[in-house]
Amino acid sequence: MKIGFVSLGCPKNQLDTEVMLHELMAAGYEITPDETEADVVVINTCAFIESAKKEAIDNILDIAWLKENNGLRGIIVTGCLTERYRESVMQEMPEIDAVLGVGSIHDIVDAVRSIERGERGYASFKSADEVALGGDRVLTTPLFWTYLKIAEGCDNRCAYCAIPYIRGKFRSRPMEELVKEAKNLEALGAVEINIIAQDITRYGVDLYGKYSLAPLLRALTDATESVRFRLLYCYPDKVTDELIAEIRDNDRVIKYIDMPLQHISDRMLTAMNRHGDGAMIRTVIEKLRREIPDITLRTTFITGFPGESEEDFTELCEFVKETRFDRLGVFPYSREEGTPAYDFADQIDEQLKQDRADIIMQAQLRISEEKNEAMVGKRIRVLVEDYDTVSKTHFGRSDADAPEIDGKVYFSAPYRISGGSTLLVEIKEVLDYDLFGVAVVE
Repeated sequence: MKIGFVSLGCPKNQLDTEVMLHELMAAGYEITPDETEADVVVINTCAFIESAKKEAIDNILDIAWLKENNGLRGIIVTGCLTERYRESVMQEMPEIDAVLGVGSIHDIVDAVRSIERGERGYASFKSADEVALGGDRVLTTPLFWTYLKIAEGCDNRCAYCAIPYIRGKFRSRPMEELVKEAKNLEALGAVEINIIAQDITRYGVDLYGKYSLAPLLRALTDATESVRFRLLYCYPDKVTDELIAEIRDNDRVIKYIDMPLQHISDRMLTAMNRHGDGAMIRTVIEKLRREIPDITLRTTFITGFPGESEEDFTELCEFVKETRFDRLGVFPYSREEGTPAYDFADQIDEQLKQDRADIIMQAQLRISEEKNEAMVGKRIRVLVEDYDTVSKTHFGRSDADAPEIDGKVYFSAPYRISGGSTLLVEIKEVLDYDLFGVAVVE
């Protein structure tokens, strides 16, 4: 049988897909990138916010068309949507033949075999807190960059977030296991590893009794030869002086930190059940920029959280303009059942949420254009990703750009350069969030 995959949502979900791919291939199944050739399609879903749930449902319905018109034998749905709505998802969507919760990804072979037997209704929901972390993977990223998930679950309990109810409590992976995986990834050709978890700055508290991201970075770089590490999903209250020093002093740690802040108003931060206040956030940013002047700061904010006043929003706007983040995203608040904020008073109109998000992003666009214009004439290090045969230009990412979420650097070169190479590019022009330049070659 041929198995097709649709993987939705965040990189953390993507790694679950990679584990399932490996288990199916080890069991003798053939994987196809073309769903129209598949006998079974596995859809690994996200359900973090309303738009993610809609995307998951739309994908299920799209694949269901293949059952009616193309001989597809079965659909397996896994991930956050099934975990969150385990009681109803198969009843409401008869197109689905089997479901797995987030704690049951290692049952993927059993689910496929149930469809081979002509059965419908296979369901496995194990405690997310008990699922084996890690595992062999089939990489779905290019070999030269990938992700390393260092923990699972979350204990932060932000008022708007369903992740703790879906993914369970925070669990760190042992340091020696992560070192072994990083060495294997480097042996496969990785030159950049992006460290991920729901909260990477909490790493080690459950295993070692203290925040241990900085020691982990030292262990990873000591055990590998040249691969570089990028930090994604850091919480500001856990960005310690030790971690800042490690980013500053370790040449193999990319000078980039993704630190979702969600708001700056003390009133909103308290309502969101975020740890720390606006003064703490400003202090952390000041320390990062003082100690690591060339660091790239990425963040995200939420607009329209219940009770957000004009004063709260104005404070957020002024903070964005004053701080001039290098990278920034905004999400209109999504009201999610099962979270504390779902029942909060003073829910805000959907259009107003979106209008406020648009205002922030317009301000950030101007900031990004100004920062990018300042790059014209400079030479920057670029990790080459691929070549666009239509425009006949290469493209890649600078240290200031995380994969799949930030901008690109497009450049011309006198000859084809393979993906995974690094080189200097002299920047010549700017288009919104992207840079254009010329390769510096001998």
